[in-house]
Amino acid sequence: MTDVAVETNNSKTGDLDVRASVFDSIAGSRDALSVSRAFGDAYDLDGLTVIPVARVTGGGGGGAGEGEGGQDGEGSGSGFGSGYGLGVSPIGVYEVRDGSLEWKPSVDVNRLVRGGQVLAGIIAVCLTIVLVRRRSS
Repeated sequence: MTDVAVETNNSKTGDLDVRASVFDSIAGSRDALSVSRAFGDAYDLDGLTVIPVARVTGGGGGGAGEGEGGQDGEGSGSGFGSGYGLGVSPIGVYEVRDGSLEWKPSVDVNRLVRGGQVLAGIIAVCLTIVLVRRRSS
């Protein structure tokens, strides 16, 4: 999985700088979350066309600030922040051969291992509860 994160923090800037920063961040995330990230370039191999496909997720957020006095008695204020994150993970390929299309999903071994670990943890907790109840009765 590929992760991309962009963060912009401006303190003590005017409203125009803050707005420009937010709009730059939004424009960057919009460009990063395009369809070309999900469908890769097609490859031709001996009459077989392979089109890679990925899952693209993203999110963003922003902040603001102002202020006069803090809890510790210090007085000042200002600030702003914005950012976004992007995640891309492969999910499979489309294979085109002789005019027919076939989907070939990829296997995410890390996800399978995590699922197995969660299942083993649940079984261990259940067995512990059963054994504790048997001993106490």
